[in-house]
This record gives sequence, C-alpha cells and structure tokens, in this order.
Amino acid sequence: MATPLELAGHVAARLGQIDGVVAVVLGGSRVRGQAHDDSDIDLGLYYRSGRRPALAALRALACELDDRHPPDAATDFGEWGPWINGGAWLLIDGHHVDWLYRDLDRVAHMIDECRAGRPTIDYQIGHPHGFHNHMYMGEVHYCRPLHDPSGALAPLKALTTPYPPLLKRALIEKFLFEADFALMICEKLPARGDVFAAAGNLFRCVACLVQVLFALNETHFINEKGAVCTAAAFALRPDGFGATVSNVLARPGTAATLQSSVHQLRHLVADVRALCAAPVEALSAPR
Repeated sequence: MATPLELAGHVAARLGQIDGVVAVVLGGSRVRGQAHDDSDIDLGLYYRSGRRPALAALRALACELDDRHPPDAATDFGEWGPWINGGAWLLIDGHHVDWLYRDLDRVAHMIDECRAGRPTIDYQIGHPHGFHNHMYMGEVHYCRPLHDPSGALAPLKALTTPYPPLLKRALIEKFLFEADFALMICEKLPARGDVFAAAGNLFRCVACLVQVLFALNETHFINEKGAVCTAAAFALRPDGFGATVSNVLARPGTAATLQSSVHQLRHLVADVRALCAAPVEALSAPR
C-alpha cells in the first residue's frame, strides 16, 4: 500500500492531467511536521480565474479514485464560499484526501494585499475565528508543489519570506485592539449570567492574541487547529500562555465564576501587549 506522500503524488499527477489545473500542492499538517497517523492529506488545486478546470472532469476523477465511487464528490467552484471556494472530501485507499480549490489570481492578489499591510477576515465555515487573507500567504509559504509545470508558485513563495513587516505591524495593532475589546464586552456579562456571550468573547480574545503572537514571531498562520500549542512554544510569548488558555477555555465558568476567566485573560492581554511594546530590535523573531 502506498504511503500518504506517495498517494498524494499519484493523485496530484492525475489532477495535473485535467485541463485548467495549473498546480497541485501538498499542504496542511503534513508539510508543517504536525501530522498524526490519521491526518488528512490536503491537496491544494490551483487554477486561473478565467480558465477553471471542467467540473465534469474533476467529478469523474473523484468518482474513479474514491473507494466509494460517488458521482458528485467534487463541488462546483464557489460552493464553499469565496475563500475555501470548493473541493472534495475523498476516501482513497483508506486515506482521507481533501481537494481544496484555490484561485491563483486571487491568491496572488491577497499576497500583495498582505505585503501592503492590509489584512482582512471573513466568516467561513470550519474556521471559528474566520478566514484571514494572510492564510493564503501561509499556505503558499508552507506548501510542497507536487505538480507545477509552469513554475507558477515559485515567485509567490518568494514573496512570503521574509515575513512582511507591514503585515506584522498591521496584525499586531488590529488584534491587540480586538483582544481588549472582546474583554471589555465580557466585563458586564458574568453579572448578567450570560455564559454564551461571555464564552464567545473569551474565545475571540484568545484567537486575537494568537494572531498577535504569530505576527510577533514572524510565523505564517494557517488555521486555528494547533495554533495555541504552536504559539505556546514561540520564543516571544507570555509565560504560561498555553496553560492559561487551556484553563480558561476548558472551563470558562458558570455565571458565578466567569469573572475569574475574564481576569486571567486580562493579565494575558497585558503580558502580550508588554511584549509588543519592547524595543524594536528585541521584536525580531529568532532565525
């Protein structure tokens, strides 16, 4: 039986035979050294906005390769929204293989936006803190091209290193403010017994701090999964960051004890803000 990497290469080669497929890359945890035995095989399928691959061809290949042979496993373009704009969840030789469509022109534009210090965030299913446009930059940075005959991804990869200074500054400013704002909203909620709104704002606060720490350490962000664990290992992070986050989010509290969670995160925000206020020369992430 083929290894996950061998299987990824085989599927990428078959996808590359479909007209309109510009590149196929391996992404996700398997290129970041964070994969588990049951981790999905994530394949990014890049195409040009004016020349999409034929949906019928994608569905025919998915039907052939999937162990269950579903006729319509591959979605149409845009079916999952503008960011993760379609794909397929397949089972091939017992492995979960995900196809994720990516509009190469949109990706290139968003990398330019990020380099200019203009981050955005939008609602997206599967991403509790939303989809950030700098995720596209992170995907390109980490991905391993498996099929890219025209070399389309190489110039984009080159734009992801070093970490863009304007993006770093914009993310730190934006999400420090939002972390504070989330806690400000939380201040009155425990007394009202509004556990639902309080828990949501506690998560939002932590998610914002994660964004700050990734930017502060000049590390590209991909998604929420494993992000707190990664941030807790950064050189620039508050002591006990991971433990505090786990303690608060695992047990936000009842109406009577929510204030303690707010208090813990208030200290964490202050610690992250202090790191960001350090002299500029101290804010360069170790190489």
